[in-house]
Amino acid sequence: MTHFKTLRTTVCLAALVSASSATADVTAEQVWENWKENLAIYGEDGVSIGSEDIGDGTVTVSDLMLKMEDEFSSVEANLGTITFTEQGDGSVAVTMSDSYPITIVPEDGGLIRLNVSQSGMEMIVSGDEADMTYDVSADRYAFEVVEMVEDGEALIDGEIMFAANDLNGTYNVKTGELRNLDYDLSMGSLDLLMDFTEPGGDGVVVVSGKLDAVTLESEMAIPLEIDPENPEQMFADGFSFTGGYGFSAANYIFDFNVDGDSAVGSVAIGEGAVNAAMDADSLAYDVGVQNVALNIQSSEFPFPIEIGLAEYGIGLAMPLSSTEEPADFGLNINFSELTINDQIWALADPGEVLPRDPATVRIDLTGQAKLFFDLMDPEQAEAMEQAEVPGELNALTLNDLLVSAGGAMITGTGDFTFDNTDLETFDGMPRPLGEASIQITGANALIDKLVSMGLLPQDQASMGRMFMGMFARSTGDDQLETTVEVNEEGHLIVNGQRMQ
Repeated sequence: MTHFKTLRTTVCLAALVSASSATADVTAEQVWENWKENLAIYGEDGVSIGSEDIGDGTVTVSDLMLKMEDEFSSVEANLGTITFTEQGDGSVAVTMSDSYPITIVPEDGGLIRLNVSQSGMEMIVSGDEADMTYDVSADRYAFEVVEMVEDGEALIDGEIMFAANDLNGTYNVKTGELRNLDYDLSMGSLDLLMDFTEPGGDGVVVVSGKLDAVTLESEMAIPLEIDPENPEQMFADGFSFTGGYGFSAANYIFDFNVDGDSAVGSVAIGEGAVNAAMDADSLAYDVGVQNVALNIQSSEFPFPIEIGLAEYGIGLAMPLSSTEEPADFGLNINFSELTINDQIWALADPGEVLPRDPATVRIDLTGQAKLFFDLMDPEQAEAMEQAEVPGELNALTLNDLLVSAGGAMITGTGDFTFDNTDLETFDGMPRPLGEASIQITGANALIDKLVSMGLLPQDQASMGRMFMGMFARSTGDDQLETTVEVNEEGHLIVNGQRMQ
């Protein structure tokens, strides 16, 4: 399955990081020996060492090569020279080459060569064999695309670069039944630059961006032995991850002209954060940013495009394994105060009939459910795709609903539980128990405006009003409310009237 293939590549990269940073001891030689033990997960063909020079309190390793392969690509990194030096105070300093190459060969051919450079890098390891702390700092840590080739021809002529500036932080490694890796890092800024032309052509692409005051935090538990060919087993063996990153602001500018199509613009984002957590039993993801402003001038449009958002967020939480008891899940979507410029409005509403107030869509759902399959087991995941019922819904709560646009607004809340032993009362659906309330303001005025604009036929408008009259009651001037209840007897009651 595709998601397991992607996971395999991710696991290999995670193993590379952990294997090259999760070892330390009181002597330089012990540190290096432990590195080799961890690198053994790549197999005999995955690691090669040019030479080892073991001296008094110092180990120097030359031409350390790491190689990973899967059905998508092969990746080879030459880490160059690495030196482990005892400091005389129980700590060990680890130094690496100022730069080293990474070569990627995709499955469909071609070649991508990268260069990693690190200036002012310092890494000091303290603690003991079972509990080590790395203090890391660097003036600059950068990835640069040196070459991209396909069918023997260069794909770009220019610069692609990603760099972290003023890097500081620590990560801690504890080894027991699992290897626990925690890190807390900060960066003054993250820079992105893409500035290249089409070889032999007129195409030009320029993208420049910067994230300010970046922070990264993570807590990760990794099995001591990982099979790169079977990464799904890693979760069964105890792998877990919790972490994310945040920033105070992000700004990007872009300018491209390719095959006659051109665009120039900018993106500005205020404070933002991304957080995630995953283990064998559950997955959670949450992203949120503030004050988004997008500006574009394109050859495809005769006028600028300006879009703004006060807040943007998406969150998801769900179980990944079968459980005896219902497990929590959740979904939230937040597009607050969406604005567009008047030129875009004029396409649909040249007469300015509709109010041009900011629009908002906000939904917050939580609940409980039981899965009948373990999604991290490939065989069970495939079986679930064929199953008529992959699980059961036990509870659903609408914590918040807000839809506001064109002068109309819908709000609501609701809370239901579900009896999965009764599939007859509601024709195959588990019998619900609970109540939901929906409020609608300004709907009739919006319908009138849409009719006057010719966007809504009169017969459809009449049908919509009739439908609202059947299922909603008036609570004020152009204000409607609907309350839907299912009681313990299984009766469906709408606004006090029994419907079933």
